Amino acid sequence: MTVSIPLRRDDGSVEVLMGHRVQHNLSRGPAKGGLRYSPHVNLDEVRALAMWMTWKCALVDVPYGGAKGGIAFDPHNYSEAELERVTRRYTSEIGTFIGPERDIPAPDIGTDEQTMAWMMDTYSVGRGHTVLGSTTGKPLRLGGSLGRSSSTSRGVVHIALAALRHRGIDRATATAAVQGFGKVGRSAARFLAEAGLRVVAVSDQFGATVCREGLALELLEKHVDATGSVVGFAGGEELDPDGLVLLDVDLLVPAAIEGVIDLDNAPLVQASVIVEGANGPTTPDADRILEAHGVLVVPDILANAGGVIVSYFEWVQANQAYWWTEKEVQARLAERMECAWDFVLRYADAHSLSLRTAATCLAVARVAEAHRLRGRYP
Repeated sequence: MTVSIPLRRDDGSVEVLMGHRVQHNLSRGPAKGGLRYSPHVNLDEVRALAMWMTWKCALVDVPYGGAKGGIAFDPHNYSEAELERVTRRYTSEIGTFIGPERDIPAPDIGTDEQTMAWMMDTYSVGRGHTVLGSTTGKPLRLGGSLGRSSSTSRGVVHIALAALRHRGIDRATATAAVQGFGKVGRSAARFLAEAGLRVVAVSDQFGATVCREGLALELLEKHVDATGSVVGFAGGEELDPDGLVLLDVDLLVPAAIEGVIDLDNAPLVQASVIVEGANGPTTPDADRILEAHGVLVVPDILANAGGVIVSYFEWVQANQAYWWTEKEVQARLAERMECAWDFVLRYADAHSLSLRTAATCLAVARVAEAHRLRGRYP
């Protein structure tokens, strides 16, 4: 569904934005996927991301299909009041297309828990009663789940530790670099350090910092909170951000944007294990080069599935009006991620496939089987 979103700006002028919502497949359950606000949003991107969600949900055995939404604009150029008006108008325009039993939005690039609160409220007004399960990633006081905000990062780390064990790398002596210090990368770096790894480098859109003895992440987070960037951190040396993916480390976590490992730099990658915290950080050409060089690449549909798993937990809790403790959420997340890892690894070994090919085959097979079992109507 593509909709026009007329917006009255704070200065009284009116502009019209374009929004999309795509449902890729509903064979295994209602659609699930994020909503992003970005000037780069277009229908092809949203369609591709919706398909990605179908495979991701199937791979970790969450009973959802794939969806995605987006509005083509830069939220940084708009006031909070304008963002609320955009969100509410978009929600009302697609109101018949979404819902807790049809399509459940969640935060993505440019959106957050406040966005989901506005969406939930707008949807609920249209139904005449509060529908907490209509979105996930909401504030805790509006039916959100404990552990949701850090779930993608925790999932990445569960998979990273499993991959290191598989490669025989001791976490106590392992080094890591994290590309991206936003929603996923920041927490992932902290959780890796808590697990015993030495995080030697991180980067953001402005620059990068490196310290071979290991970054003091608590101090780095305070620096980022104060300045808005990792640049200028006193506990590290400045690094060309493009060079982070080329560092000699045991673990590389690309957790920012797509396509950062490509045909040009893949031959120079020195990491033993790459765990994709972002969607699509490795191009197909780079994938083939890394496989030939013996680098273990854990694909995004497995590595960063923690977010959709805990979104599912939030949806279940909201529908039951019964909320779990954070310890319960984290234990269930760990179990799901580890089961998915074992599932993919066994299939890859049995059929001599890369983890990406194995994960994709398994996910597509699950969707196809669900579609076959449902049969043909009439």
